[in-house]
Amino acid sequence: METIRIENRIGVRATAERLWEVLTDFGGWNRWNPHEIEVEGALGFGAPISLTERLPDLGERQVQAQLGEWEPNAQLVWIERRGFLFRTLRYYEIEELERGACIVSHGTVFTGLRAELFHDKHRARIRPAYQAISEALKRTAEEAEASQPLSRPSSCPGC
Repeated sequence: METIRIENRIGVRATAERLWEVLTDFGGWNRWNPHEIEVEGALGFGAPISLTERLPDLGERQVQAQLGEWEPNAQLVWIERRGFLFRTLRYYEIEELERGACIVSHGTVFTGLRAELFHDKHRARIRPAYQAISEALKRTAEEAEASQPLSRPSSCPGC
């Protein structure tokens, strides 16, 4: 079975908490995310999530997925089954290097018999779209951090 990954990584001058706040405000995705809009759902393992995906030259597509793994301030994952021959796992991962400095990885893992065909056909559209999503997330989190810094967590004295 084929497994193919498309990933974008970007450095962000914001806390992991701020990034998590932006990512889990599903109703606010249309304000910052140019390609994944109208997101509905709630955090919970296996919880349904729906969104409208708009990639260049591919039009809009309704996505019905399930939340997979999620860890506050670190990881958000959803899984979409596209028939029995194809599945996608979408993820955002936050790695805090130091307080206020993170690396965000954002991508998709395509699996199944049709994964390679889909990837080869659409790779040229997906990669720039993911770059735009990462840059928009960075801009949104950094602007929010600059205008309303989050206080240090009380459970972390001296952080």
